[in-house]
Amino acid sequence: MRERLFGYWTLAWVGLIGNIIALPIIALIVSYGPPLKVANITLAISLGWPAAIVGIVSSSALLAEKKWGVTLTLVSLSMLITGTAPYSVFRLVTLKDIFGIGGFTLLSALFGILALIYWCNPQHRRNIRL
Repeated sequence: MRERLFGYWTLAWVGLIGNIIALPIIALIVSYGPPLKVANITLAISLGWPAAIVGIVSSSALLAEKKWGVTLTLVSLSMLITGTAPYSVFRLVTLKDIFGIGGFTLLSALFGILALIYWCNPQHRRNIRL
């Protein structure tokens, strides 16, 4: 990169490690128990694991300073927010588990929104090599 962008390398590494750790955590949530078992399995297969895998690829591309890594990161974060935000609200309303999976997914959605705002900075697409 020609210019130093604040937080680029830190967030790229956090994204890579976080997405690798997310795969077994999603499997743990799927096997968690009877409340919302069908919803857990459905969201894990349709959004959870694909978002984590796309996140691993996009974080690797960011670490390699590929321009398409930013675009793929935006896609991965959008998938994360699309899955966790409604799921956490539904879980908080129906099961009232603010300190359980509902609270954890709500925090994931909020951190995903903050990361999405960061990666939407146009400087990321201007200063990265192809």
